[in-house]
Amino acid sequence: MITRDDLLAARDRIAGRVRRTPLLAPSDRDRVWLKCEHLQHCGVFKTRGAFNRQLAARERGELGAAGIVVASGGNAGLAQAFVARELGVRATVFVPETAPAVKVERIRRYGAEVRRVGAEFAEAQEAAVAFAHERGAAFAHAYDQPEVAAGAGTLAEELLDDEPRIDTVVVSVGGGGLYAGVAAAARGRARVVAVEPELIPTLHRAMAAGRPVDVDVSGVAADSLGARRLGDLAHAAVLAEPPVTVLVGDDDIVAAREHLWAEHRIASEHGAATAMAALLSGAYVPAEGERVAVVVCGANTDPSTLA
Repeated sequence: MITRDDLLAARDRIAGRVRRTPLLAPSDRDRVWLKCEHLQHCGVFKTRGAFNRQLAARERGELGAAGIVVASGGNAGLAQAFVARELGVRATVFVPETAPAVKVERIRRYGAEVRRVGAEFAEAQEAAVAFAHERGAAFAHAYDQPEVAAGAGTLAEELLDDEPRIDTVVVSVGGGGLYAGVAAAARGRARVVAVEPELIPTLHRAMAAGRPVDVDVSGVAADSLGARRLGDLAHAAVLAEPPVTVLVGDDDIVAAREHLWAEHRIASEHGAATAMAALLSGAYVPAEGERVAVVVCGANTDPSTLA
């Protein structure tokens, strides 16, 4: 299980390499704090975990000529490719055929080799693991790896440092790396609301079964939240302190994405808007006086679709 000590070590390791993103105070319209992680390098929180993973691998002498390899629906690949460019490391990114072109082209611009495999993330993941074994590349998991999840959790450390009175942190969940990191930061300080698309309920199914299980992957948020099953790190966080869990429909996710643009001029992808959808749809209703922060990330979207 990820601990707060892991987060503090990650924070020290990546200091000066990632942006400390702003925490916007509540507006009359939303009455929630917004952790603006869409302003992070690559537009996504995964850059934090990518720096932590690659820097730790370099410290241990694990980065050889084959460099780093990752499977991704897009965002993890962007982050690992960006960090590899910054550190002078070779990067190979496996993506499913359905990965958005806007993400794939940015991965290539960062200098990584892109390989398209399969119809969904799980197939790209199998190919990336095989590549790591065959070529000797250091493997970076998109979400279920201690250094990756701990790096992601540093955003919650910032959030709670900036506003210690926050009662609740609302996050989107796919494979659960961000959730595992946020849960480690929030444990004993704030509750966590974990929000999933109805069409990709990895956390809900894991809680019902008592272990991570496979789910079907579909819907508008599949490119960023399209893990087939919850990661082991996220499941360990659930067992330590179960979160408040919420499911939202695709229509609510689309409406939340449009709201973030119309009210805040935040261009977010659907996976990033999933957390906000819980509040706007009424799927999660804060108590009177409850101080709520929403993690907003995922700026890797086609802005023309917001017009």
